[in-house]
Amino acid sequence: MPFNTATEDENVKETMNIVIIKRLLGYLKPYKLQVFLTVLLMGLVIGIELLNPYFMKLAIDKYIAAQDVRGLFIIGIGMIILKIIAMAGTKKRILIMAGVTNRILLTIRQQLYTHIQRLSFSFFDSRPAGKILARIIGDVNSLNDLFTNSVTNLIPDLATIFAVIIIMLTMNVKLALLSFATLPLLIAFMAYIQVFSHKRWQIHRKKISNTNAFTHENFTGIRVVQSFTAETRTSKTFIELLRDSLQAFVRAVRLNDFFWPSVELSWGIGTVAVFWCGVHLLNTGTITVGLLIAFTGYIGMLWQPVMEISNLYNTLVSNMSGAERIFEILDIESDIQDRPDAISIPPIRGEVVFDNVSFGYEDDQTVLKEINLRVKPGETIALVGPTGAGKTSLVNLISRFYETDHGAVMIDGYNIKNTTLESLRSQMGIVLQDTYLFSGSIKENIRYGKLDATDEEIIAVARAVHAHDFIMKLEKGYDTDVNERGSRLSFGQRQQIAFARALLANPRILILDEATAGIDTHTERLVQKGIEQLLKGRTSFVIAHRLSTIRNADRIIVIAHGRIKEIGTHGELLKGKGLYYELYTAQFKFLNESSEEAVI
Repeated sequence: MPFNTATEDENVKETMNIVIIKRLLGYLKPYKLQVFLTVLLMGLVIGIELLNPYFMKLAIDKYIAAQDVRGLFIIGIGMIILKIIAMAGTKKRILIMAGVTNRILLTIRQQLYTHIQRLSFSFFDSRPAGKILARIIGDVNSLNDLFTNSVTNLIPDLATIFAVIIIMLTMNVKLALLSFATLPLLIAFMAYIQVFSHKRWQIHRKKISNTNAFTHENFTGIRVVQSFTAETRTSKTFIELLRDSLQAFVRAVRLNDFFWPSVELSWGIGTVAVFWCGVHLLNTGTITVGLLIAFTGYIGMLWQPVMEISNLYNTLVSNMSGAERIFEILDIESDIQDRPDAISIPPIRGEVVFDNVSFGYEDDQTVLKEINLRVKPGETIALVGPTGAGKTSLVNLISRFYETDHGAVMIDGYNIKNTTLESLRSQMGIVLQDTYLFSGSIKENIRYGKLDATDEEIIAVARAVHAHDFIMKLEKGYDTDVNERGSRLSFGQRQQIAFARALLANPRILILDEATAGIDTHTERLVQKGIEQLLKGRTSFVIAHRLSTIRNADRIIVIAHGRIKEIGTHGELLKGKGLYYELYTAQFKFLNESSEEAVI
């Protein structure tokens, strides 16, 4: 099976981590009180933990040396009480941050979803749905560890390291410097890992995105896969994608896993050096046994958070890549958006004018060339022509799904570039060849055209497009679940639901893009009356390859190679014996031959 865009690698975009961190910290602003309380609890817990080695020194040098059992008991009880307080403070801190983190993730996911919905079609043209889904679900979920670990673990660990260094320097400079001797090398090694590890984690997330996109695409098109018995080939491709993802993960982890052994080695060297020097200082009477024991305790408190940071490092670097991918999407500006001075277009009559319009999806590829056309309010325009001529591109410009490169599209005298998208699109209706129905009931799918519609209105439009009879024959009538993409209904039935949905919206401009393609003759006869009801009193653009369905159009526009070649009624164009005549006679001949073969 050939590779598609779902398996193509995305570009790895480098972003400075400091910029990403600042943007992430911005989400904490609404939760200043919770963060402040977390910091207070954090300080309390760190303070209690820092007292433990000092209490050990006090117990050894003062109470054990003096054989003061009562004093030793009191200090022991005090340490237990403080430990309980520290445990309670830690639990409370984690609970607070867990709540804050989940609310932040909800905010980010809502922002991402809302932003993506408003992006233009060009964004979706270049990205499979699976890759977009990976951003909204997987990458946002990765931020959970980023927020939780950074506040509840990373910050306390860094604060502990800083405090322990000060205490150790205060207790004994010589022993402290011996303990810190390996830190510069460790920091340098950490910087080295960060540079190379960061890009490896980016590549790993990209591979996961490819896998998600491929899986989503192939399960969506499972009927095609099974029809062509391509299960084995798609399975092989899926395994290859999994292997790529695994290899990328191993390469990223392999580099990061060098860090924690270096921490353990540094810890061991520092501890040995302190004991070696400490024994010498004990012999000279420079320090006490209690101080040496306390110092070794502080060494553990110094290197333990360093060890934890090394374990967190893999997670933080990996999740930072997820944050970059999220902000990369959020930073994309839609090609189509309201101008600062955009106006709301009033209720439209339906006059549409194409004024010298040219358009192309790519800069070097023009699809429509110098289109000039005036459509009267309420007029039905049929668009015909060879595949790829530019018919769908033309109607897409009316709804501003794409922007013209040159010229202007005017509706009732308003340049649509100067109007708000909501006021424009809310007065339009579109029925496509590939009708999309959402999971849910038939009633809910029809109501999508007008969210506040009553059941009576829904039934009325269903009757108008001759869908009511087949709906009532279903098990639950209008409450029947259509399943994903309407798979429970036939193609013709899905189209009838789409017609009802469009009619309920009561658009002033209607676009039917191959809306009757694939419908059998019997269903077409039923639907045709529904189409007449849809077209009544509206400016309509009907794209059709089945030319018999557009005979009654007010005008037929013949498009070829991105230009308007012919304009006229069905009869006028047949008399002209031009391109429309050739298309019509060729199709008529093909249908006759097919009918004769069927009879034979």
